[in-house]
Amino acid sequence: MWLIAAIFSALFAGLTSILAKCGIKKTDPDVATAIRTIVVLIFSWIMVFIVGSQGTLRDISGKSFLFLILSGLATGASWMCYFKALSMGDINKVVPIDKSSTILSVLAAIILFQETNNLGIKLICTLVLAAGIFLMVEKKKSEGSKNKAWIIYAFFAAIFAAATSILAKVGISGVESNLGTAVRTGVVLIMAWGMVFAQGKHKSIKAIDKKELLFITLSGLATGASWLCYYYGIQNGIVSVVIPIDKLSIIVTVAFSYIVFKEKLSLKAFIGLLLMVIGTVCMAIWG
Repeated sequence: MWLIAAIFSALFAGLTSILAKCGIKKTDPDVATAIRTIVVLIFSWIMVFIVGSQGTLRDISGKSFLFLILSGLATGASWMCYFKALSMGDINKVVPIDKSSTILSVLAAIILFQETNNLGIKLICTLVLAAGIFLMVEKKKSEGSKNKAWIIYAFFAAIFAAATSILAKVGISGVESNLGTAVRTGVVLIMAWGMVFAQGKHKSIKAIDKKELLFITLSGLATGASWLCYYYGIQNGIVSVVIPIDKLSIIVTVAFSYIVFKEKLSLKAFIGLLLMVIGTVCMAIWG
C-alpha cells in the first residue's frame, strides 16, 4: 500500500509544480506560498477528521513534536526557495535540481536509518540519478549572472527538501500520518506568513489576479494530496525507496511544461531525464 501511496505522491507533486508556475507569473512567490499553505492546512485537517485521528493529538510525544516542527521549518524554507527559483527560471531546469534532494535523502537514510539492504544497488542508482540531474541542468550562453540566481535558490530548495524528509521520518514515528502532516503544515503556515509580513508583501494580496489565485489554490490542493500520500509512504515504507519514487513527479512536470509552457528538452536533457527515471525505477524495484 505504501508503494501505491508513493506513486500517487509523485503524480500530485508533478501537478503542483505546473499549477504553481501558472500562479506566480505576476504574483510574488512568497505571497503565493503563504496562500497555498492555507489550502494545504485546511485539506490536511479535513483528512485528519475523516480518519478520526484528531483525538490522538495529545498523545504525540515531545520528541515527535520537535521533529515535526523542524520538518515544517525545513519545508517552509524549501518552498520559498523553490517557488522563487520557479519564478525566475524554466521548470525543466529548476525541477531537476530540486530533485537532487533525492541523493541527499537516500544517503542520509542509509547512514541514519541503516537502510543498507542492497546497498551496492542503491549507491549505483544514486550515481545514475546524479548523472541524470547533471545532464538535465543546462546553461544557456545568453544567460547573464542575474538570471543564474535561480540555480542558487533551486539548490537550497533541494537541501531543505532533503532535511524535510529525514526530520519528518523521525517526527512521524508513532504519529498518524495525516495528523503529522497537519501539524507540520501549521508550522509552514506560520513561517510563510511571517516572511510575507516581515517583508511588507501582504499589501499586494488584494491585487492578486483571480486566475492566478485559482492556480495557487489548485496547487495547494495538489500539494496537500501529495503530502498525505508521501508521508503515509514515509511512515509505513522504506525511506530510500519512497523518496526516489516521489521524485518521478519530474515526468509529469516535464510533460505538462512542454504542453503548457512549450519548454522543450534538448537531446542531452532528454538523456538526463531517462537516466533519472532508470535510476529511480531500479531503486524502487531492487533498493
